[in-house]
Amino acid sequence: MTTSSALTARQLWTRNRGIALAVLLLLVGAVAIAVVRSQTKHGDLDPRSADPRGSRAIAELLADRGVTTRVVTTLDAARRAAGPNTTLLVAVPDLLSHRQQSLLAKATTSSGGRTVLVAPGGWSVGRLAPGVTASAATTPDTTLDPDCTLPDARRAGSAETGGIRYRTTADDDADACYPSERRATLLRLPAASGTGDTVLLGAPDILLNNRLDKQGNASLALQLLGSRPHLVWYLPSLADSSATDTDGRQSLFDLLPSGWLWGTLQLFVAAVLAAFWRGRRFGPLVPERLPVVIRASETTEGRARLYRKADARDRASAALRSTARTRLAPLAGVPAAQAHTPEALLPALSARLPDSGEQALHSLLFGPPPRDDAALIALTDRLDALEREVRRS
Repeated sequence: MTTSSALTARQLWTRNRGIALAVLLLLVGAVAIAVVRSQTKHGDLDPRSADPRGSRAIAELLADRGVTTRVVTTLDAARRAAGPNTTLLVAVPDLLSHRQQSLLAKATTSSGGRTVLVAPGGWSVGRLAPGVTASAATTPDTTLDPDCTLPDARRAGSAETGGIRYRTTADDDADACYPSERRATLLRLPAASGTGDTVLLGAPDILLNNRLDKQGNASLALQLLGSRPHLVWYLPSLADSSATDTDGRQSLFDLLPSGWLWGTLQLFVAAVLAAFWRGRRFGPLVPERLPVVIRASETTEGRARLYRKADARDRASAALRSTARTRLAPLAGVPAAQAHTPEALLPALSARLPDSGEQALHSLLFGPPPRDDAALIALTDRLDALEREVRRS
């Protein structure tokens, strides 16, 4: 009777259902996080969005004052829009690549218009506002007083600008307002030539729908964005082709979304924990009485069939020769520890069997594996004959 060792579908499910459940929970969690993040970030700083973190309210107020608002999502459109009658607002400057930042700075430097950078960090200020350094806020207070001579800030009064802080080397010409620990959270840099300027805003709060009616946020936002008749609202997009390298190619890591490394690390940790959880824990061996008696001949025959099925004549011949040497050593007066050493075993056997050459004994007991089954059977017969002859000598 042949018994199959293949696992059934039920056994496979029983063994792996824990891992499957863990993977399912990870997938559900990832989808849930993605949905929540997409909902909370939808329309963030978008002048078309009425969400709490959108900016439709300020766009409507600017429209009442005759300022047109146009949304662009590509760098080329933003560069073409820069001009003396235009305020260019860059919603998230840190999303731009260094190449995009350099191109944008080149287009706005001599445009004669105003460029408003919303919460630029150390990644972007060096290119979009040369000579400016950025540092994170050190206090939780976001409502600050103007404490500067800039008319727009003095008319607005206190506003929620607390966030990233800025310092510039052009202290004589720049307007540093709303200081937090001696660093400005609103910095206006006049252009080297012409009437244009660049405004760095440390936090986006004064532009958000749910914060516009707080403090002097609305007044400050209207004055910063309403100084020209046209407002171009630049929302950087991942689909913008200008985000590629200079040669127009992107690497694989550039195409991967942000946070992929952290997500991969979490999956690796989860896999290790699952492996430890599902791993077999072997304890001490426990003897068990078999329900039936298995004859030694049946065990030997079963093992021989396994060798034959695997075509393992080398393993079979090695087992036969090792057993023969173990039996012959005490008969020849060789210690058991040296039974498998040719230098000790062969001379002792040659002394007991003068007619058998030492070279023939070496080939029989330590030779290469047989080439076929017939040679294996012949080797077995010769080993048996050698043992009988040694016993009779």
